[in-house]
Amino acid sequence: MKKRTVLLASALVAGTALSAFAASHSGGKNIATVVKIAGIQWFNRMEEGVNKFAEESGNNAFQVGPAQADPQQQAALIEDMIAQGVDALAVVPMSPEALEPVLKRAMEAGITVITHEAAAQENTSYDLEAFVNEDFGANLMEQLAQCMNGEGEYAVFVGSLTSQTHNQWVDGAIAHQKANYPNMTLVGDKNETADDAEKAYTKAQEVLRAFPNIKGMQGSASTDVAGIGRAIEERGKEDDTCVFGTSLPSIAGQYIETGAVDGIGFWDPAVAGEAMNTLAVMVMDGKTVTDGMDLGLPGYENISLDGKVIYGSAWVNVNKENMADYPF
Repeated sequence: MKKRTVLLASALVAGTALSAFAASHSGGKNIATVVKIAGIQWFNRMEEGVNKFAEESGNNAFQVGPAQADPQQQAALIEDMIAQGVDALAVVPMSPEALEPVLKRAMEAGITVITHEAAAQENTSYDLEAFVNEDFGANLMEQLAQCMNGEGEYAVFVGSLTSQTHNQWVDGAIAHQKANYPNMTLVGDKNETADDAEKAYTKAQEVLRAFPNIKGMQGSASTDVAGIGRAIEERGKEDDTCVFGTSLPSIAGQYIETGAVDGIGFWDPAVAGEAMNTLAVMVMDGKTVTDGMDLGLPGYENISLDGKVIYGSAWVNVNKENMADYPF
């Protein structure tokens, strides 16, 4: 009963969002951006980009997300958007596989579908990637390895074992380590955190207890390094460990300042939100996406096209020295 209540609440929020945006942007296309989870800073930032696109384009672009990081809740929101007759969906899947049936129904209903962080998604017009995911993971590992002086034990974290991009980042990182840093050792399995800083904190505590000599940790969900950093800080191990991962300054900044987190990499979710919506309109207008095309957005000026997957070159590396350059 509790889960049903959460789903109903999410659906009501989605319906309110669609009505509000349609009223303020009459005449445009209705484009729903459906994210993994509502209320976390990463997707709050994405919503800024969606709202900017709505204001500048005149389309009824809006964002919704489930109350919990749950593929079933996300699928229910998409079903609601289909029922409300949106023209396009821009989706960041919690589990690409779990969403295939509902996205197929959307496309069969004539709804344009654009996905993000789901390169293997079948039921989509295009999947937008900020970069080649394995390369981004290798980039994070290179920084971790340099910090660890190329030796010692390390652990990896993912938001979900079904999150395609998180696993691609981690797999790319591990492959880079094995090829270049033989004196580093991966310990344990992938630690799953449900995109929750508290769970990342708990997992990090477990790792620290199980592997007291651990020197490095790499996070994937935007909240991972914040939870890891908190655990590191509480144990006073800032000088003994290296922590890198995907996050934002607004999420991990306090731990970067103290040295509990050594660095983060990310792409701007706001720009990704704009880019997804831009692509949705292009598809609806019958335009063709081509290799080398400029989408007119930072990091997506010279895209690479591989089948239905669009790759930008949009990552940035941030540490204590340049964190102030990214005030979000």
